Amino acid sequence: MQFHTELTPDSLPCQLDLNSRIVTLGSCFADVMGQRLLDAKLMVLNNPFGTIFNPVSISKLVTMALSGTAPAESGYLERDGIWFHYDFHSSLWAHSRDELETKLVRTLQQTGDALRRADCLLLTLGSAVVYRHKATGEVVANCHKMPGQLFEKYLYQIDHLRDSLTTLVRLLSRANPALRIVVTVSPVRHTRDTLPLNQVSKSMLRVLAHELTSWRDTVHYFPAYELMMDDLRDYRFYDADLIHPNAQAHDYIFGKFAESAFTPELRAFVAEWQRVRQALDHRPLHGGTTTADRQFLTQLVARLEKLAERVDTSAELSDVRSRLLRIQAGYQNELNTLTT
Repeated sequence: MQFHTELTPDSLPCQLDLNSRIVTLGSCFADVMGQRLLDAKLMVLNNPFGTIFNPVSISKLVTMALSGTAPAESGYLERDGIWFHYDFHSSLWAHSRDELETKLVRTLQQTGDALRRADCLLLTLGSAVVYRHKATGEVVANCHKMPGQLFEKYLYQIDHLRDSLTTLVRLLSRANPALRIVVTVSPVRHTRDTLPLNQVSKSMLRVLAHELTSWRDTVHYFPAYELMMDDLRDYRFYDADLIHPNAQAHDYIFGKFAESAFTPELRAFVAEWQRVRQALDHRPLHGGTTTADRQFLTQLVARLEKLAERVDTSAELSDVRSRLLRIQAGYQNELNTLTT
């Protein structure tokens, strides 16, 4: 008996392994997936521009990164002593305009370099609703809590979105012919746009994602949106706001992504690493002073040293060795106390 409509995505033609170089760009779902990939010890540049919802802004930023173009002078703004730029998320800020410019130029350079070397780009489209800054006529990536009357909000025309995404894919292909692009549509609903408009927006993005995969053999689709809307069709898989998927949903969708995009060897490694992470999170009940505690940490060091042949475990090894030294020091102090 089945209690939900399970969706099993097809295997992606671009299979990831431990040596794959990955970039994630787009909405907050790109952040989530990127962090899961980082937690699995993959090489990831995770959403370097911050949360960017609309394809127009994503395309603009990637073009800047690959062409070496500096952020537009008209995009800088100051609010409450903090500087932002309309083309970037508010997580990129500074105390002065010059400091912010330096940070943004460095971010663009790093992203351009990463895209030229990457094996896979995970691109998550969030919304077809955009905000245009009236004074400049430019679509912004983030309004940075500036007064609403400065912007015009509207649903971008599908033909213009198609042009932006097609140009983006062509640009990426020229910069890195070996790059494979995995497109997803964010399952997070934009209720501020109203649910009817959100549905139109998501539908447009889904159509465009389908067209991109039909026209280009370097572009592939992963059904994150369908997994959330159809497979996990229950509010127990949402956070308290009833909009964002919760950790259980993220685990499920990432598991489906791993089945679809990871080589068998990488899936085996991720399973082993997950067991190691659980061991790293373990804290002894009795202060870590028993022989069993010392033996547990010694064995954990051995496991991490073996994994170090494949991935960087230096931070984890440093932590466990420090814990082991503290236990051994405490044990020696107890012995000294008993013998005096």
